[in-house]
Amino acid sequence: MMNASFNFSDAHDPLAGVGTSTSTSTMRARRSPRVAIIEDNESMAFGLQRTLEADGYDVYVASDGRMGARLVREIDPDLILLDIMLPAADGFSVLRTLRSDGVSAPVLILTARGEEADKVHGFRLGADDYVTKPFGLSELLMRIEALIRRSGRAAAIEATPRAEELGFGDVRINPAASTVTKGGHPVALTPKELDLLLALVRHPGVVLTRVALLREVWGHRAEVMTRTVDIHVAELRRKLEDVPAKPRHFVTVWKRGYRFDP
Repeated sequence: MMNASFNFSDAHDPLAGVGTSTSTSTMRARRSPRVAIIEDNESMAFGLQRTLEADGYDVYVASDGRMGARLVREIDPDLILLDIMLPAADGFSVLRTLRSDGVSAPVLILTARGEEADKVHGFRLGADDYVTKPFGLSELLMRIEALIRRSGRAAAIEATPRAEELGFGDVRINPAASTVTKGGHPVALTPKELDLLLALVRHPGVVLTRVALLREVWGHRAEVMTRTVDIHVAELRRKLEDVPAKPRHFVTVWKRGYRFDP
């Protein structure tokens, strides 16, 4: 179990002086696993929070290293999503400090820095997994679930039904298993088609612009154009709509984007 206060051996540690936290002895009695997101990109953090909450997690967000360290102390999360390039204190400093103070929650590093040396450094400091941006949401959810399960913390979390399955019409989606069926028959989707499907289905009735979908599904990479969204939506219609030429569920909103209607 973690100590109740922050004590750093390095006087120049940018996280020094974060302060004390509340006791964690009563934090285990909860219905859903807790995830701490330490990420300074507001859009990225919001998208992750929205996705994880839709999948049954309690999510807390901090936008810099100092705030992130304090957050971890206060909520005793079951998993930490940690960016590397952070203001106030970089992710490596946060990780080093938390591990040295006995924080045992699994840490999944999210970063645009994919160099092998950075990965090795992160693992040596105590990271449990490493995902390079941009990443697929379905893969991220599976990695999070696997880390919590392997950590043994899942046994301490009160069992509760989670939003494992989504659906509309005769279509059923299991995000954890990355499977989709229509009329009881498996439908083969590419990873990006599945990510796009989840992004749309989790926001029923909401008009999502092509830019918003590019950001959430493709990480808004420069080489990915808005036409890519149109092509993938067309594939979802072909595979999942009863009449692809007259889509009922994946609706085009002229000059704006797409809307999912259940």
